[in-house]
Amino acid sequence: MTACPHPLGAHMSIAGGLDRAFARGEAVGCTALQIFTKNASQWRGKPIDDAAVRAFREAWQESVIGPVIAHDSYLINLAAPDAELWEKSKAAFRDELQRCARLGIPWLVMHPGSHRGQGEGAGLLRVAAALREILADSPVEVGVLLENTAAQGSYLGGRFEHLAEILARVPEGHLGVCFDTCHAFAAGYDLAGAEGYERVMEEFDRRVGLENLRAFHLNDCQKGLGSRVDRHEQIGRGSIGRASFAALMRDARFTAIPKILETPKGENDAWDRINLALLRQLAQGD
Repeated sequence: MTACPHPLGAHMSIAGGLDRAFARGEAVGCTALQIFTKNASQWRGKPIDDAAVRAFREAWQESVIGPVIAHDSYLINLAAPDAELWEKSKAAFRDELQRCARLGIPWLVMHPGSHRGQGEGAGLLRVAAALREILADSPVEVGVLLENTAAQGSYLGGRFEHLAEILARVPEGHLGVCFDTCHAFAAGYDLAGAEGYERVMEEFDRRVGLENLRAFHLNDCQKGLGSRVDRHEQIGRGSIGRASFAALMRDARFTAIPKILETPKGENDAWDRINLALLRQLAQGD
């Protein structure tokens, strides 16, 4: 079998040091990587000192892993109507961008946030205002990837139109989109099957533009279409099914775009190995 040209990887642990993620990724077959740059359940992390930066960059340079992206803390809510939480979220997001810049990571993935009952329109305006303010004095070498969500509760990002509006309202920003397959399906976009995949990508192109797509999160979905429940499943073992992932892996438009697993890992990350191997098989038409 010929080498798979897709940058494929998984979200890997940084326990014991940021640089440790590369060895963990290589062990399961990653050629791309996603990490948190700090504990995702805390507002702020320990500053990244020069030694940690050197170790990370050296490990990356010596690794077979190419693209690396980061995900921000789930505590951050740039749509928050509460002024104190909004300010706290903006400060935390600035810190995340600065951490990425220190490490040389070019993209930071974020969820648009929750409007908490204030309505989608108000929430989207809040997110756009926060991003314009943050990006005005943040490292220009780090871009922001808006991730589509499962449309759970009052969370924004479940409709492609939400992403398009934020992109339009932050024209000066270095923004793109990270497309999560599980989230799209749970939000009501029927990705199942090759034809379903094509229809959804056509709609995404119409609403948002494929040129804005910079990364994928590849996750099957435990729940049904439009469930609005965010539960990731192993590739081909959920409601989306293998055919849709085969269509994506054979779509030449996205060959160079990083594709990251966020599926349950199992003991010793065994499921990462299985899922990455399967995706590479699907890319070859097996």
